[in-house]
Amino acid sequence: MPEIIPEKNKLGLWTSTSLVIGNMIGAGIFLMPAAMASFGSIGLLGWVFSAIGSFFLARVFSNLSKLLPHATGGPYAYTRDGLGDFIGFLVAWGYYLAVACANAAITISFVSALSTFFPVLGSSSIIAVITGLCSIWLLAYINTLGIVAGGKLQLVTTILKVLPLLLVAVGGLFFIKMANFTPFNASGSSIVSALQATATMTMFAFIGIESATVPAGSVANPEKTVARATMLGLLITTFVYILGSVSVIGIIPAAQLQKSLTPYADTAVIIYGDSARYWVSAGIAIAAFGSLNGWTLLQGQVPYAISKDKLFPPIFSRTNKKGVPYMGIIISSVMVSLFMTMNYTKGLVAQFKFLLLLSLLSVLIPYLLSAAAYLVIRVRKTPQAGGWAGAVALAVMAFGYALWAIAGAGQEAVYYGFLLLLAGIPFYVWAAFRKNAN
Repeated sequence: MPEIIPEKNKLGLWTSTSLVIGNMIGAGIFLMPAAMASFGSIGLLGWVFSAIGSFFLARVFSNLSKLLPHATGGPYAYTRDGLGDFIGFLVAWGYYLAVACANAAITISFVSALSTFFPVLGSSSIIAVITGLCSIWLLAYINTLGIVAGGKLQLVTTILKVLPLLLVAVGGLFFIKMANFTPFNASGSSIVSALQATATMTMFAFIGIESATVPAGSVANPEKTVARATMLGLLITTFVYILGSVSVIGIIPAAQLQKSLTPYADTAVIIYGDSARYWVSAGIAIAAFGSLNGWTLLQGQVPYAISKDKLFPPIFSRTNKKGVPYMGIIISSVMVSLFMTMNYTKGLVAQFKFLLLLSLLSVLIPYLLSAAAYLVIRVRKTPQAGGWAGAVALAVMAFGYALWAIAGAGQEAVYYGFLLLLAGIPFYVWAAFRKNAN
């Protein structure tokens, strides 16, 4: 039986939606137009392609949330239910480590964004590390106050980070020069190759689409709320991504855009004046802070779900009076702190980048296996339901897109990511032994 949590201590539609938006929109999106400028305006089609693929994945997660509405753990819970304990454990193992690595990277982005206002953060590694540690543990503390507290902070930071993006996206439409959209394909390669390259870059901006499914057991009316939050979050995020890219590309010539370190800030200055650079920089900092908060919330929920199923040490299933798996948050925050500190330690920077490479595949594999588990769960839960042709088509499209995304991550990521998953097998054997011994 799922643990009963009072309705007042649960996330609603907008806090769940902000979790999806906030976890997808990180600090990196502010740099994306410059990274894609060398390809030409075909990059806009790359966004569309990634959005369509992400739509299939979002539909899979939405449908799974209706079939298993109270399943905490998101991709882990779905793959375990559909494909068994072992596959579920591998998904959770990789996903858990990936979230820890991602949070370390997000913390670094947050400190970097703050250096615009506090230059000492860019020159002193010690102060940068202290600032990063303070942000990690402040958010860890806030999230132990209850999932609603973390959810409310997520909603506020999401609004504050989306606002500057929207101001540039909408305001920029009045400053667009059509000549900046040519040439359409400036990559020097075929349209197919350029589209694949830009779609590969943009697909990573949609990671986090599953966020509302992870704390499903702590969501009010999860049968409807999780599905709606997932789709609504995707639609809002896609709108912000594409419209923002149109404005930035349309305002700043490609040759200049390629060299820009702050494309959104440069665009905002043209639209609103010099002072705009500071509020866009503030938006970047808030984006990183909000994203860190959202993933901090998840880093307690995932090990909690595994531990409840006796596939992870029991310490992770401990909760406080608010029903928050506080030990999971604390232990995860220790890991994040160590990973983040590595980046500022001479000799460990390469190892930190290596961990990020490992985490990349660990986020994509749960998408692939969730798509596979979808049909298995649907057959078992609703064997008499119609619409099987649509369900099969959805699963195939979502599986195919996830497989393509894994291939796009590169041979090195696939190779080492696979080894990371295999490294978790001894832990599963130990957990299975303890489970059967009891």
